[in-house]
This record gives sequence, structure tokens and C-alpha cells, in this order.
Amino acid sequence: MPAITRRASLAGVAGLAGLGTIGQFSRGPLAATRATSWTVPPEGIGNRIRHISWSDQGGRPDGVQIMLNRQHLYIGHQFTDGFSVLDATDPRNIKPVKYVLTGPNTSTHHLQVANDLLLVAEGANVMAMQSYDDARSYFENTLADSITKKVPFRAGLSIFDIKTDPANPREIAFLQMPGFGINRLWWTGGRYAYVAAHFDGFTDHILGIVDLQNISKPELISKAWLPGMNRAAKEPNTTPKGKRVALHHMIVAGNRGYGAWRDGGFTIHDVGDPRNPKLLSHINWSPPFAGGTHTPLPLPGRKLALVAEESNAENCAKGLFYTWVVDVREDTNPISIGTLPTPKDRDYCAIGNFGPHNLHENRPGSFQSEETVFATYHNAGVRVFDVRDQFAPTEIAYWVPPAPKKLVDTHTGVALAPQSCDVYVRSDGLMYVSDWNAGLHVLQYDG
Repeated sequence: MPAITRRASLAGVAGLAGLGTIGQFSRGPLAATRATSWTVPPEGIGNRIRHISWSDQGGRPDGVQIMLNRQHLYIGHQFTDGFSVLDATDPRNIKPVKYVLTGPNTSTHHLQVANDLLLVAEGANVMAMQSYDDARSYFENTLADSITKKVPFRAGLSIFDIKTDPANPREIAFLQMPGFGINRLWWTGGRYAYVAAHFDGFTDHILGIVDLQNISKPELISKAWLPGMNRAAKEPNTTPKGKRVALHHMIVAGNRGYGAWRDGGFTIHDVGDPRNPKLLSHINWSPPFAGGTHTPLPLPGRKLALVAEESNAENCAKGLFYTWVVDVREDTNPISIGTLPTPKDRDYCAIGNFGPHNLHENRPGSFQSEETVFATYHNAGVRVFDVRDQFAPTEIAYWVPPAPKKLVDTHTGVALAPQSCDVYVRSDGLMYVSDWNAGLHVLQYDG
């Protein structure tokens, strides 16, 4: 994997002179509406990150997870059913070429690519079916009790051939999973895929392991969950009101699976026997901290894990959310040893939803590093961290996007502000960054 050379000079973009103006916000009832007064140009404002281009993804700007294969991007959507295919041959001119609707009322916001195959997570379009209309409800209520506007949808794992014609994915298999379906999955081309799925009888998303030995006939071979989640077995559930215990997703390194369970904390599982995953440890820092664990990124060579929370309240109403640094040298006793620094270059709490969302996940074929970490921070854009000293990580680059012209998200109480969602980084430092209201930004890291 080619290294990215760090330069001493700062490479900003046009509009850098506006830095002093952006941070001048005061807290108060009008804070959410003031996002429209940002003096951020369309290309954003960067420190060692340059803006290359932007795409509205064929009129469906609500992108979430991004995968790259054969110069094509595959992007799941947050509010729109289905996923989009973009031709990324020319990073300065991203071209939408295909929109795929797997099923009506079916969310496909997360997907994975390897070996010229595309795995798509399918489940109920929760944003359309929830019985709540405010933005926080999804994060503060058990999934099984939230969906009351139930209509037909597909729940399970679909598999597409993207080698024959990358611009036109062809479905070759579908594994149905009775329940509300998959939230996110992890698969890098091996025999097993690790899905965070809701199954009938459970309160929320749990771990499911899928055997892909016969790619045309995938098989669910095991499940794992935290105590209290198996409602059908009458397990006592002690989750406090306003908290949600659910596997967001698991990332696997070797025979260890690292799981983020939203307000349920962080786990390490032994997945050496995929038919019998074993819980080795479970820690949770919520309460007293806000919770919302989202991305568990292992750095196996250093026996560390970074655990990003997902901020889910406007104007820091729940306090700050963090990305934790966890020492995992002892599988049965992981220890939090600190956090990545919280951006302080402007008053982001006054602008809207501020805090981490996702980390670039070091996928094979992409930029891979255990020293340089790329993260999205919702209205604070993209942040790059140097974690060589795990006890004192530093921020070394950032890019702040402009506010969208309008929101795709129709929940009440949502500020007109950026929502940088997922980031995929190529080995040369080119970044694809989604915003579930504002389309796809292509950036270049000049570290």
C-alpha cells in the first residue's frame, strides 16, 4: 500500500479567509436556523484537504455508505429506497449511471464490495415506518417497538454480480431474514459475512454470521446478542428508558470480532468458530457518557481499537460524543485509555448535530493505516487524526462542508447544516464523503 507523504505546508482551499467568521455563533433558540449564515463556499474550507468535485448522485443526495470497485462507486441511501451506481473514472466529473430499487419500502443504506461482488443490507425503511417524527426517536427507542406503520418490504442479504457489468449490478442471490432486516454488515471477501440484523423475536439488531461458501445460496449459520435482547425467550431487559441496545455493526480482524452496540457499548467476540461466536468481553461507558457507539475500528497490529460514537442530538443536547481509544491487548479486559480530540475550531454545537459518525474502515484495497485515521464528524465535516501516540492523538487535517440548500431529512427539529456521514479513502488519499442531505463530495488529502 503506497504511503502518503506528510508535507509541512498547509494546503487550504478557496475561501480560507472566511475562517474567522464561521465560528461566530452564539447558543440560543435560533441557533439551528443560523446554519444558513455560514460563510462557507461551495467547495468548503479545508486544512490540508482540497475539494475536487461534488455530485447530487442523480438527484438522490441522501447517501450513506460508499464502496469502490472497478472505478465505480456504490452508494446506499438513507431516506430513498435502493442504492446508486456512479462512474468515478474521472474524480472531477462523477457520473450517475444506475439506480437500483431492490424493493419498495426497503432501506439499502449499507453495502459491501469484494471479489467483484456487491453485498447489500436490506431492511425496513425505518425512517418512513417509525411512529415518531422527531430526529432523536430512532436512537432512543427499541426498534421492535418503533415500527408501527408497517408495510411490505424486503429483509435480508442480497448479492449482486458487479464484474460482468459494473454499471449494472445483477442480483444473483437473496437470503431472507424474517424480521426488520439488516442495518450494516462487514465483509471483505472471505467465506463469512457479519451482519447486524433484526430477527423476529428480538428487541433490536443483533449479530448474524452468514456462510458464503456457495455464493448463490448464502446460509445464516449463527447469531449472538447481549443479555435481554431475546424477547421471545423472555430474557429480562433492563435497558433504561431513552437508551437503545442494538448492534450497529461488527468489524472482524483475524478471529476477533469487535462490536458497537449503540448505547450498549463495545464487545469483543471470538469468531474463530463462526457457528459458535463467543463473547470475550463487554464494556460500556454510557452512562455517564452519551453512548451511541457506531464504528469499532480495530488496529490489530497495535492491539488497539477506535470506537466512534454517533452523535444524535441537535445543539449538543446530550452533551458531547467521542471517539474512544481502547487498549485491547487483553481480549477479556479492554481498557479505554483516551479519546480523539474534539474539534474546537468553531462552535459546532450552535450549528446543529455535532460529533462523530463514522471512521474509514481500512478495507483491503483502500488506504490502510494504523497511524492515520479518517473520520466524519457530522456538521464538523471530515477530520484526520495522527494516532501514533495512542495516549495523545492529534488532529492533522480537516474539511468543513457548506450547509445544504435544503434537507432530505423530514424529521422535526433538524438544523439546516451539514451531516457528513461516511468516508471512503483510496490508497492515494482521494476521499469520497457522503452527506445524507447533500450528496457526495470528492476530496484530496494533502498530508
